Amino acid sequence: MGSKGFAPEPISGIVEKVEPLPNEPLPDELGRRLAELLGADRVVTDPVRLRTYECDGLTNHRSTPGIVVLPDTAEQIAAIVRECAAAGVPYVARGSGTGLSGGALPRADGVLIVTSRMRRILEVDIPGQRAVVEPGVINLDVTRAVRQYGYYFAPDPSSQQICSVGGNVAENSGGAHCLKYGFTAHHVLSCEVVTPDGEIVELSADGPGYDLLGVFVGAEGTLGITTKITVRLTRLPETVQTLLAAFESIEAGGAAVSAIIGAGVVPAAIEMMDALSIEAAEAAVRCEYPPGAGAVLIVELDGPEPEVAAQFAQVERLCRDAGAFEIRIAADDAERTLIWKGRKSAFAAVGRISPAYIVQDGVIPRTVLPQVLARIDALSAESGVRVANVFHAGDGNLHPLVLFDDAEPGAEQRAEEVSGAILDLCIEHGGSITGEHGVGVDKSRYMPRMFTEADLDTMQMVRCGFDPAGLCNPGKVFPTPRLCGEVPGVRKGPHPYEGKADLF
Repeated sequence: MGSKGFAPEPISGIVEKVEPLPNEPLPDELGRRLAELLGADRVVTDPVRLRTYECDGLTNHRSTPGIVVLPDTAEQIAAIVRECAAAGVPYVARGSGTGLSGGALPRADGVLIVTSRMRRILEVDIPGQRAVVEPGVINLDVTRAVRQYGYYFAPDPSSQQICSVGGNVAENSGGAHCLKYGFTAHHVLSCEVVTPDGEIVELSADGPGYDLLGVFVGAEGTLGITTKITVRLTRLPETVQTLLAAFESIEAGGAAVSAIIGAGVVPAAIEMMDALSIEAAEAAVRCEYPPGAGAVLIVELDGPEPEVAAQFAQVERLCRDAGAFEIRIAADDAERTLIWKGRKSAFAAVGRISPAYIVQDGVIPRTVLPQVLARIDALSAESGVRVANVFHAGDGNLHPLVLFDDAEPGAEQRAEEVSGAILDLCIEHGGSITGEHGVGVDKSRYMPRMFTEADLDTMQMVRCGFDPAGLCNPGKVFPTPRLCGEVPGVRKGPHPYEGKADLF
C-alpha cells in the first residue's frame, strides 16, 4: 500500500469493512421494564436527548442509541443486562464518552448503559496503597482525593480531567507518563464486573488460575461491564524536574530522544510535538513555546532528588548536543503546568487550525522513529493532506492528527486514506495499529493487517467464552460480524469449534 491507494487490501476469508448487523426496533416491553427498574427519569427515549450520546470523542462515527439508561448501582446494571439478554437486545457501556476509536459507539437497536452517575470513591486505603472507585469516577479525581496523603493515580490520559476510570479500564489507557509507570493494566488490582448473563463477579490480579483480569482490562467493554475498580496508588515522587527543548527539526528532536534513552535514562515522560501541532496549541492556549521551533521535546524526570539532579544535567547536555536552540527548565509547579499546557491540549487545539481532523494512534519501535516520521511527511506532501504529529516519543506511540475540511468534497476520504497509510507504516516497521486508543469500530478493518484469520478466530473464541450470545458491545474490535461458533469466510469444512462455544 503506497501513495496510489491507502486503504487496506482485503485478506482471504475476511471482509474488509465491518458490515453492521440489521437494526431491529426495540421491543416496547423492554422500555417499560427498564423504566420500572430505574424510574422513568433514568431512562432516555426522547430522540433529541438520545442524540447527545450518538458518538464518543471520535465524531466521524455516529449512531443514535435506541434507549439510554442511567443506573446508579451494580445491581441495576446487572438487572438491565438480564433484561437485554432475555429480549436478545444488544447493549453498550459508556463512561464520559471521551474515547477515540468508537469503542462506546451505541446501537440504534440497542441499549446504551451510561455509568456517569456512578462517581463515588468508595474507599481510600493509604496503608494498602489502593483506592476503590466506581466506574464513572473521573481519572483526575482519584489523584485529588489522595494527594493530601502523598499519593496519586499514575495513568494520565490527556483527557484525565473528564475521562472516567471505567473507560480507562476498557481501553487500557496510558498517557504521557506511561513510559515509566505503564498503562491502566499496571494499576488495576481488581474489578467487579457484570457478566453478559447478568451475574456480578470479581476479577482479581491475585486470584488463582487464568488471569481473567488481564483479559478483561483493555477488552473495550466486549466481555462485560465494570461496576467497581480497585486501583493501585503511587507515591508522589520526592522531586519532579521538567524541561522543554526546542529544535529546528523533528529529526533533531528524535536524535535527542534516542540519545537520552540510549544513555540509560528512563524519564517519567518524554513527549514531542511538531511545528503544526505547536501552531495549534499556541492558537488555543497560548502556551508560549519558543517561536520558530520545528519541534519541541518535553522531558520530565522524577524520583529521589540526587538521582534526578544528575540525570537532568545529562538530559540537558544531550538535548544541546542534538541541536536544541533553546531550553527552558520549570522553576516551580506553575511553570511546569505551563510547559505541559500545550501538550495536554494538543488534540482539541487542532480545531483552531482545521475544520475537522482524525486523531490516529499507532506504535512503532523507537529506533525507527526518524524513518516513519519522514514517510509520514512524504505521505502528507504526496496527498496534500496536512498531518500534525504529537507523540509519546519515549515508547514510540504516535498520535498523528490528520487534518481536512469536511466541507470540501472528497476531503474526508483522502484524510481517511492517509490515516490508514500511517497505520500500515506502523505495521510495516514492526509496530501496532493502536497504543492506547483501542480498536473499536474505527480500526477493526485493519486487524487483518496484523493478525491471521486463525488468530482472529482464536480471539473470538475467548470473547464467546464470556458472551456466547454476542450482545455485549457487538461490532467492535473484530473486522467482521464474527459469531460464536460461526466465522465468516469460505472454508472447506466447518470451523473446528462450530457450535461449541459452551466449551469455553
